Amino acid sequence: MKVLHVITDLDVGGAEQQLRLLLRRLPAYCEVLTLTGPGPVAEGIEADGTPVRHLGMTGNRDLTALPRLAGLIRDGGYDLVHTHLYRACVYGRVAARLAGVRAVVATEHSLGDAVIEGRRLTRGVRALYRATERLGTATVAVSDTVAARLRRWGVPEQRIHVVPNGIEAHRFGFDPAARALVRTRLGLPLDAFVVGGVGRLVPGKRFDVLVRAVTQLPGVHLLLAGAGPEREMLRRMAEQFGSGDRIHLLGERDGAVDTAAAGRGAAGPDIPGLLSAIDVLVSPSPDEAFGLAVLEALASGLHVLYGSCPAVDELPADQAPGARRFGLNVHELGTALRDLRRRGPGRLPVPPVVRRYDITRSAEALMSVYEQAVAATSARRRDPAVVPPPQGRPAALPAASVSLPDPSRSPDPSPLPNR
Repeated sequence: MKVLHVITDLDVGGAEQQLRLLLRRLPAYCEVLTLTGPGPVAEGIEADGTPVRHLGMTGNRDLTALPRLAGLIRDGGYDLVHTHLYRACVYGRVAARLAGVRAVVATEHSLGDAVIEGRRLTRGVRALYRATERLGTATVAVSDTVAARLRRWGVPEQRIHVVPNGIEAHRFGFDPAARALVRTRLGLPLDAFVVGGVGRLVPGKRFDVLVRAVTQLPGVHLLLAGAGPEREMLRRMAEQFGSGDRIHLLGERDGAVDTAAAGRGAAGPDIPGLLSAIDVLVSPSPDEAFGLAVLEALASGLHVLYGSCPAVDELPADQAPGARRFGLNVHELGTALRDLRRRGPGRLPVPPVVRRYDITRSAEALMSVYEQAVAATSARRRDPAVVPPPQGRPAALPAASVSLPDPSRSPDPSPLPNR
């Protein structure tokens, strides 16, 4: 089976890292195409042996992107197209149908109750999603929570497949030597109580709550790994509370897989090293689609305080005894951190939830979705909705199949999220 993965970009992020992990295990020949830019994860994917191409899309108003994408899909002779992230799902589904590829799978990585990939869910965003989703064969939800949201949007039950995200648990095992090394390099006392956070520094992640809580705990340090528009605000907040020397903003760090950036000698710890160095991970986001950072921390034997984590919340409590949910409240978080500090340092056994989300299981489940999608579309070829025209031109969508909203008439003049 020949598969093309279409993704908006390959910057460091959960969806991008998850794609690289899956590509290492899928028993299919895969290629990757980014819409807007390669990003650092592209180098790692290419180093693994998967070809990566870049469409060079300049923005939501780039009218040449759709026909160019359709041409690349048609010329590639793919059996299936798999799209990731909102913009790639919208353009990729339409382009695949124009190119005559009927087996189209889309993964919904980041659908929240009120936001998608950090952008507010407007009428324009919803309309484009619903219109183009009908062109797909299957929509993959990374959790039961996301699947329920898709149903509320009107996605038919028979097209929804739950394939949870996965991790390479062995990479995150606790390493005492790494703990000492990271603390020494960052100038942290070896006996200090250290809190960690991992994620994009954007308003929806609510790292402001975490920073404020730590500033109220004398002697406690925070290692915050991630980049984003709130970095400077968080730095100023730490300075304002007189805690600039205890709040360490580390920037983007290597996460689920080894990246080329780490190979170039990027300063600071990777995520496994950071998790070994800290005593508790806090994930304050109140609206997550899965919760990869929480799982990685549990794989390191850490206590975890979180605002939202479907990967844990959808299972019985005994599957992740070290994980505890808290409300979006500085006082409540501070109280929980004080309690953990009083208990002293120590690692927990790796809980059952970690084994449940092994990346190999995720790849096997996704391959099953591929096989079903290809089989279903092959069975319908005698009565195709899209007939490839002669002379190799892109197929035309039937007029009744979909009506895409005109962005210029939408209440939101730019309905596509940046990703």
